[in-house]
Amino acid sequence: MDLSRFPRVPLGSWPTPLDPCPRLSAELGATVLVKRDDVGGVGLGGNKLRKLEFTLAAALADGAEKIVTFGGVQTNHGRLTAAACARLGLRCELVLTRSVPRSGFAYDRSGNVALDELFGATVHMCDTDEEAAQVAAALADDRTVTLPVGGSSGLGVLGYVAAAAELAEQLGDRRADRIVCALGSGGTVAGLALGGGTPITGVTVSRKADAAMAVVEQVAGLATDVLGEKRAKLDHVTADDSALGDGYGVPTDEVWAALRLFARTEGIVLDPVYTGKAAAALVAGVRPGETVVFVHTGGAPGLYGYAPELVAEASARR
Repeated sequence: MDLSRFPRVPLGSWPTPLDPCPRLSAELGATVLVKRDDVGGVGLGGNKLRKLEFTLAAALADGAEKIVTFGGVQTNHGRLTAAACARLGLRCELVLTRSVPRSGFAYDRSGNVALDELFGATVHMCDTDEEAAQVAAALADDRTVTLPVGGSSGLGVLGYVAAAAELAEQLGDRRADRIVCALGSGGTVAGLALGGGTPITGVTVSRKADAAMAVVEQVAGLATDVLGEKRAKLDHVTADDSALGDGYGVPTDEVWAALRLFARTEGIVLDPVYTGKAAAALVAGVRPGETVVFVHTGGAPGLYGYAPELVAEASARR
């Protein structure tokens, strides 16, 4: 797909590495390659930068001076939006909802929240989605652009349409049996699906499989509308809710075990909300001998919001 007609601002360091992981692969009995979208670019990196390159370019073209967006307290999208706005000279208003059953200094003040403020964003804490909508409405004016949760708009999806082409070039003649990726607001999985035909396992972090798949289809439809293409069939995408546990932001024992495995075999840091759940599903469902591309979408700063559990789990030897 030709994306050259869409404005784009440089925020990430592309291409991100596609790392072989021999020790992890030996442990799992399969070939695992990790697409390192957690490294490079402003704000400590992460998958949201690819989306923001398109959405913020459009905002600037429209004369925006202020960006409003949403997320949970430890949102990675919020952190990267704040960093990108700092880079581009835009005001950033983050409307955050206490959607995870957690509290305390580590979760409420450290990790991504501290970085939000370090990047100069104004943070508005809300207790409900209704309150968040009211706050966002009050912040809006004719110089404001509002971005959805996760940056998963039709334009935002184009970031991962581009990433799919980047990945295909890096793979070259190698064949991947499937791509494994965390599935939240749907934009990353939708873009990868529209940009290539490799089977994708989207590991859900906030919804049951059917609802998560509906989100992917909806967001992919927004992207094809932007592209002027026909609505695409997503038969090569599967939503996997096996690692969902008790819901968004609530890690399971298997998630912490996956964090230790990636760290102790390859020195790769995952987070307990997104990539940890994707990795837990990969570990539980890996097929002997297959070749898997694991898309690391970032999120390591969020680990510090889970500091008490991190300290305990990091020292575990199991």
